[in-house]
Amino acid sequence: MTQLYWQTIGTGDRHLVMLHGWGLNAGVWHSVVERLSPHFCLHLVDLPGYGRSQGFAPMSVEQMVATLLPQAPEKAIWLGWSLGGLVASQLALTSPQRVEGLITVASSPCFAAAEGWPGIRPETLGNFQQQLSEEFQRTVERFLALQTLGTESARQDARLLKSVVLALPPPQIAVLHAGLEILRTLDLREAMQHLQVPLLRLYGALDGLVPRKVAPLLDTVWPASESVVIEKAAHAPFISHPAIFCQQLIDFGLKIGR
Repeated sequence: MTQLYWQTIGTGDRHLVMLHGWGLNAGVWHSVVERLSPHFCLHLVDLPGYGRSQGFAPMSVEQMVATLLPQAPEKAIWLGWSLGGLVASQLALTSPQRVEGLITVASSPCFAAAEGWPGIRPETLGNFQQQLSEEFQRTVERFLALQTLGTESARQDARLLKSVVLALPPPQIAVLHAGLEILRTLDLREAMQHLQVPLLRLYGALDGLVPRKVAPLLDTVWPASESVVIEKAAHAPFISHPAIFCQQLIDFGLKIGR
């Protein structure tokens, strides 16, 4: 029987569910748990098929949402990093009554570049998919290195992300393929214009996967949302700039609680 890994920790009186990105697991949040746990009841989840949530077949974002909701608090702030941001966003769109607020971290409603839209070239994601079957570990390492490129602590941050991956059995290749396919094809830009919950968007100024140019574009079309670009951070700002990252979450929690 497949079982979702779900760890609850912290003494805060509001729930914060944290969803990781592609290829990783809930271990990515270890560096911020101590700062956040006095303010939130944290729910650290391995997405279906990743980390300790092994045995699940490849899923769409809708299927991931359906798998997560039965185990989730009745109402929570949902935070998603990168691919996790798409899952959290889809959940907020389809089940807004379960969402107190939404936080996306280094995420985009459309990861693939298109005319007038900054992002990852679709052929780059296609190449990663092809290389996964040939050289799994090296492909994942390349993707992790891209996430920290340009930061002052890039090498150290990449090592930390790699240690999170290697600490647990790797996801099945089919699950990783499905995740890359979501990043390559999903586009929530129009749907998110109808979002009914408070939204905070956090970005890294040096992010090579979700360019900072995305922030002002979405400021225009989603004027009710709030965006923060963290200077000198790349795709994993919670690792390179944990204090700034955590303060943004705490402030957002206080703001929507008023």
